Amino acid sequence: VVMACGFRAEDLRSALGDEVPGEARIHYVEEPEPLGTAGPVRLAADRGLLGERFMVLNGDLLTDLDLTALQATHAEHDAVATLALYPVDDPSAYGLVRRASDDQVLDFIEKPDPGQIDTDEVNAGAYVLERGICDLIPPGRAVSIEREVFPRLVGQGLYGRRLDGYWMDIGTPERYLQASWDILEGRVRSDVSPRDDGVLVDPDASVAATAVVGPRAVVASACEIGEGATVSESVLLDGCRVSERAEVRGSILASGVQVGEGARVEPGSVVGEGARIAPGAVLSDDARVAPEEMVSS
Repeated sequence: VVMACGFRAEDLRSALGDEVPGEARIHYVEEPEPLGTAGPVRLAADRGLLGERFMVLNGDLLTDLDLTALQATHAEHDAVATLALYPVDDPSAYGLVRRASDDQVLDFIEKPDPGQIDTDEVNAGAYVLERGICDLIPPGRAVSIEREVFPRLVGQGLYGRRLDGYWMDIGTPERYLQASWDILEGRVRSDVSPRDDGVLVDPDASVAATAVVGPRAVVASACEIGEGATVSESVLLDGCRVSERAEVRGSILASGVQVGEGARVEPGSVVGEGARIAPGAVLSDDARVAPEEMVSS
């Protein structure tokens, strides 16, 4: 497994380690500067980390699409590249991918006008590629695989496979929370086993008898929820403390956040690692708190 890393690569390495036990080694390729969606593929190829056939998967997606079916389509057509396609209600927000009845990709349309929308299929950010495609990626600069590489392959062995299932870009706090609820409520296949009420509390977390957790909440390891506190529609990562009578609603708390007694964190807030919310303080809707910051009012 090759992880193409730009921002905070060391944090990613720390979280994932160097292997999937019994399954695979994990290699990390760090971009010296932003290289777009294709540049890291060329970088990995130049370092000898890619086989003759490999997959490229966007890392900001939550999905249970059938990647084995995508590989089968690629092999069936002896393709150079095969794209996972996903049906969406409003493809204008993503751009269209048109394909023929034999699955060959015919055209890409970015930001289509209403009259141009004749399919609901968009690029789902999962590809099966042959090693030779790397020769189409100029080294040492940012390259877009969607805009610079794939269009050159139309008519040259580029195919697409429509895949049904769950698919969501989790690149914003709002979508990250929605994806969390979709996991808890079983809309996407996963190994998570929440309680019947859609709440996931780590066994190492401590929740006081008079605290209210839910509806919809994730409380990670070593968290503490005090007497009379409320946590609803929120994700608390490792080691957070919500003190007595404090409230956290519709928000994301990074590891080690401390919410003081009687404080309130209003919906849409994102609180950085190790931040402190003073007793009685109120974070207004959609607040952003930097790591280690102290909020006193």
